[in-house]
Amino acid sequence: MKYDGYRLRVERNSDRVRLITRNGHDWTERYPRIVEAALKNRQKQFVIDGEAVILGVDGVSDFNVLHSRKLDQDVQLYAFDCLALDGEDLRPLPLSMRKANLDRLLRGRTDGIFEAPFETGDIGPDLFRAACNMGLEGIVSKWRDRAYRGGRQPHWVKVKNRKHPAMSRVMDAFD
Repeated sequence: MKYDGYRLRVERNSDRVRLITRNGHDWTERYPRIVEAALKNRQKQFVIDGEAVILGVDGVSDFNVLHSRKLDQDVQLYAFDCLALDGEDLRPLPLSMRKANLDRLLRGRTDGIFEAPFETGDIGPDLFRAACNMGLEGIVSKWRDRAYRGGRQPHWVKVKNRKHPAMSRVMDAFD
């Protein structure tokens, strides 16, 4: 599932946590709930890739509230990849192994950082329909046997819900 928010990398090294945007900006001060959740984790070193989101009462991300910055203290991280753990670079590992490490890292810790579900199999069309019916932005499909590579890649596909507000923001950018 794809949530509508801001892409963030959470880097924890001992007692220091940094939240870094896709463009390299440090947003550590902006989202204290994510920082606190990272510091509460038993692991002292990790790097997580995810999306900063504000969830409505329906569990759907609300980009307008996130963008308004009125509830920065409530922003959570929707984590979908683990890039490093205990000093080991996990990026060369296949996605399925990185997801297993993410699961172990976040097990039982849902306040501030929650894990993105990872579904396997030929379920893309059904999952996309379910995401649209739930009012989500869409889905991202990735090959489970691929190593991590930054930036857009041919082995992963983002499919957006055309009825989601994110599509109108994209279309407005072209006007």
